[in-house]
Amino acid sequence: MKKSAKSIMIQGTMSNVGKSLIAAGLCRIYAERGLRVAPFKGQNMALNSYITSEGLEMGRAQVMQAECAGIAPDVRMNPVLLKPVSDMGSSVIVNGEVLGTMKAADYYRFKPNLIPKVREAYESLASENDLIVIEGAGSPAEINLKDADGFVNMGMAKIAKAPVLLVGDIDRGGVFAQLEGTVHLLDPDERAMVKGLIINKFRGDIHLLDSGVRMIEAITGIPVLGVTPYMQLDVDDEDSLTERFHAKNSSDDAAIDIAVIRLPRISNFTDFNAFDLVSGVSIRYCSSVRSLGNPDMILIPGSKNTMDDLQWMRDNGLEQAIRDKAEEGTVIFGVCGGYQMLGESISDPQGVEAGGTMRGMGLLPVKTVFAGQKTRLQVAGTVQNTGGILSSVSGQEIRGYEIHNGVTERAEDCQPFAVLHTESKSEANVFREEGAFDASDTIIEDGAQHGNVYGTYVHGIFDHADAAGRIARALAAKKGIDPSGISGTDYREYKESQYDILADTLKKYLDMDAIDRIIQNGI
Repeated sequence: MKKSAKSIMIQGTMSNVGKSLIAAGLCRIYAERGLRVAPFKGQNMALNSYITSEGLEMGRAQVMQAECAGIAPDVRMNPVLLKPVSDMGSSVIVNGEVLGTMKAADYYRFKPNLIPKVREAYESLASENDLIVIEGAGSPAEINLKDADGFVNMGMAKIAKAPVLLVGDIDRGGVFAQLEGTVHLLDPDERAMVKGLIINKFRGDIHLLDSGVRMIEAITGIPVLGVTPYMQLDVDDEDSLTERFHAKNSSDDAAIDIAVIRLPRISNFTDFNAFDLVSGVSIRYCSSVRSLGNPDMILIPGSKNTMDDLQWMRDNGLEQAIRDKAEEGTVIFGVCGGYQMLGESISDPQGVEAGGTMRGMGLLPVKTVFAGQKTRLQVAGTVQNTGGILSSVSGQEIRGYEIHNGVTERAEDCQPFAVLHTESKSEANVFREEGAFDASDTIIEDGAQHGNVYGTYVHGIFDHADAAGRIARALAAKKGIDPSGISGTDYREYKESQYDILADTLKKYLDMDAIDRIIQNGI
């Protein structure tokens, strides 16, 4: 008989209640016990994605959860990924490959066709593990969408025969109405699958909630398995709900001020989290000329729609402000779409984005032509003997992944930013900067550098070793500040410590004995 893992599913009363963190913490807890644990989310909607070693694309939330479980990310953990390209439509990615772009109504009509693929991904993962920790999306009680649930919330729970823990967010208020309202709107068979409630993000004296806990248990007939505190954790965020975008600007107190352009279609904003760990550095997100100020470095991130976001910067004056700062000697650094924007032109002959050709910012002597297929691969290498203010970063080891449309060609006299080799197993890494890519090749020249303007296609470039710290020290030296007082941290090691804190907190505040029984008994 084919083995199948036990399962537990974390659903929420709404988006951003903490489902991803609760699921991640459970992955860590059960992995620490020696179980083979894997995360799973049937459908994820986010612009923050990751490339696996096979060159396949998946949501970062399940990557974070896989790291908590101590295993490599696997596209089966997130078989359907939706990446919004407009207010009405999304790029639909199935098993790591782009299926196409669909408007919401079209996707809901097509969605039933994906149920067998999601089921197959889940069953394959379950056959290799002891426990699958499943995360839902949004709320299971969206009555206008319940018929089309399929494999998102209760539909996925039924496929996996998974008992459900329902999480509510007390920090935003109305948690008891959230929990009771959600339970009340479920069908009777779905209600029976909810085996426990969790009240998340509590601040203050937890005993003040005792009477409320007793009352919600009486009203719903479902036990509260814990009241978890508001956790000040620093882990990769899933999407644009991240609190980083709204963090208080502390640049007045920091030696080094770094500004990230908050593009309307910003993607992979976690690229810059490593700077948060560098002493003496403030990193902030800005979307206007007024908020840009006078930073020491400007970072332009990736975008789901590079041409539209470049036009947005052009229309609101940010493009000219950045050009002015570059002339003044400010370091400008673009990643992926940000790198493409910094060039002389972006052409889209196949209509991948807006179509046609548009002028770039003209700060790097490179030109980009969008291709019909997407480059997806993991890479590692070193920064070249680069010039400009960041010359001291030359030789820095880097590691990360590429995910982009477009072939970018440098002018002959333009220095590449880094020399890389691929780490992906897939031969589907179709196009590179130098033209058609042969998977047997290993050496890749990445990005460009001209004066104090730099660009790269590598996501995660600042995470490895002390890359962020070395950049901050170079910026400090330019300002005449002693760089010896500025130190960074290996971001990967730091994340591991945050996962341990998460697991320890959940073990303290959740009734793990009850959760053990729920997992063992199933539905």
